[in-house]
Amino acid sequence: MKEGSVEILTTQIQLARKGIASSEAEQVAKDEDFPLDKLLKLIASGRVVITRNVKRENVRPLGIGEGLRTKINANIGSSADFCDVDYELKKAKIAVEYGADTIMDLSTGGDIDAIRRKVIKNIDVPLGTVPIYQAAIEASKKKGAIVDMDEDDMFKAIEKHAEDGVDFMTVHVGVTKKAVELLVKHKRIIPMVSRGGTFHAAWIIHNGQENPLYSNFDYLLELARKYDFTLSLGDGLRPGCIHDASDELQMQELLTISELVERAWEGGVQVMVEGPGHLPIHQVGANVRIQKALCKGAPFYVLGPLVTDLAPGYDHITGAIGGAIAAMEGADFLCYVTPAEHLGLPNEDDVKLGVIASKIAAHAGDIAKLGEKASYRDDEMARARIAIDWEKQYELSLDPRRAQLYHERLKAKEPKTCTMCGQFCAMKIISEALGNPNIEKMKC
Repeated sequence: MKEGSVEILTTQIQLARKGIASSEAEQVAKDEDFPLDKLLKLIASGRVVITRNVKRENVRPLGIGEGLRTKINANIGSSADFCDVDYELKKAKIAVEYGADTIMDLSTGGDIDAIRRKVIKNIDVPLGTVPIYQAAIEASKKKGAIVDMDEDDMFKAIEKHAEDGVDFMTVHVGVTKKAVELLVKHKRIIPMVSRGGTFHAAWIIHNGQENPLYSNFDYLLELARKYDFTLSLGDGLRPGCIHDASDELQMQELLTISELVERAWEGGVQVMVEGPGHLPIHQVGANVRIQKALCKGAPFYVLGPLVTDLAPGYDHITGAIGGAIAAMEGADFLCYVTPAEHLGLPNEDDVKLGVIASKIAAHAGDIAKLGEKASYRDDEMARARIAIDWEKQYELSLDPRRAQLYHERLKAKEPKTCTMCGQFCAMKIISEALGNPNIEKMKC
């Protein structure tokens, strides 16, 4: 790579294939406490990606994929109804504060460029975007309708985002003319819920032509190589309700994406695959295993999955249930779901709750996948509990302030205990009975 330049001689995957450890790979190996030689093999095979655009300067490289801890993403972004650049930045900072590994800017209103650039400048985690949003919205304003955009509009948006330093981009390359023809005949309850996917589907139906991102996939790879941004192959036909889960449309798109994953690898481009969506709980594991088999271990990025359609206002919970199972089964990257999902634009508290719920899901999955490498912190929490060390318990919590608030909102009569058990605290009683030297003996 050339410092301070967009010119790139080799991408992360190409370097790894030569056995060369980039500074980014070294950083990821250190952060994950992972053998560097093994990490290079996983990057070379495409089973791990490092999300960093060569234009980014203030970002810590992030590894996503096999053998690494499950990462989580938090979405922010304006809408046509509400746009405030500073507010979106504030939400991004809250997400990072509570543990989001990446941010995606999904802005569709106001000055989209300004929001993206301000977030890139002020956060130090990888940023993802969906460039088709901006291409479609600008075409609608300038030409009259979303379907009036052309392929130049699409690719110019992608290159603009890459030039700004976006580290990974969702591209709905699986929404092909063949898939849309199948969609027209299919009897889903909800035909499509992916915004980017519907932009492409409407364009294909109106123009009678193939999706330009699919028909010009080699040019897309050329752009990805130039900036070494990661392609996130979007699930435009993901199920939007439990009824439609794991159907022919979803699987047809995944088959197309699996072919494009191999083309990306052949072209020296990092790639991950996006997944559903809404799935009944008993189908989550199977969906992860199918993706991993068809896409030969490419990192899997899932939205939720949401395991019921009946919890508006609580979908951070439905998403966390599905996310924990997905992570356990091998999903590598969870997109958070907030309580506002399906209802409106999330606020700051929604962002926080969505991140925490997703962190719980990711960590629960990692205990199953990574064993003691993940569960050592749970062991520390157990030791803090038997020692009745409240400060340590707060410190180890995913949300220390909330834990402290619950403990202190009512004052316990018995020293060191909480108001749930008081003098009948199980930790206190068993420690006194066993004569644990780490516990200060307390009189009942």
